[in-house]
Amino acid sequence: MYQNNRKNDKFGKGPNDRNQQQQQMRRSKVKVVKKDPLFVDGVKPRPMYVDYKDLDLLSKLTNRHGKIVSRRKSGCHAASQHAVARAIKRARFMALLPYVGD
Repeated sequence: MYQNNRKNDKFGKGPNDRNQQQQQMRRSKVKVVKKDPLFVDGVKPRPMYVDYKDLDLLSKLTNRHGKIVSRRKSGCHAASQHAVARAIKRARFMALLPYVGD
């Protein structure tokens, strides 16, 4: 009834077969939910405050160039990310963290 628009190459697979295989590979990836590094035992601290003197935590949330790591990579929630950014900026101002990395 309908003509097959498959162009056979020397291996016998058309472009549609490759697209289907790529789509299946994309679908098979499972998204891993990252935990917020500021939560204590899975509970959000109230009030949301990050100490600017806690250099171990702040250095984990900056990359080697000194930039603040995005929420997507760090796993922080929005409120946590705002608190982290505020703490990193305070630490930079007080010369506890560098503005520019190596």
